[in-house]
Amino acid sequence: MAVPKRKMSRSNTRHRRSQWKAQVPTLVKRQENGRTVYSRPHHANVVEDSAGTPMFLEYKGRKVADV
Repeated sequence: MAVPKRKMSRSNTRHRRSQWKAQVPTLVKRQENGRTVYSRPHHANVVEDSAGTPMFLEYKGRKVADV
């Protein structure tokens, strides 16, 4: 791991930290069983039965993994 050779000043530390900003994740809106569902693009979705029990993961309409 890199170790700084000299102490970073308080001013420089705070200036560097102030540049970091959290971003809102992009969400995709879709209809599933009459409900509006928001999910992240390019991520597998959990498919649930009518009781709400997770059954498997789905990506682009295909089953990719069991839960």
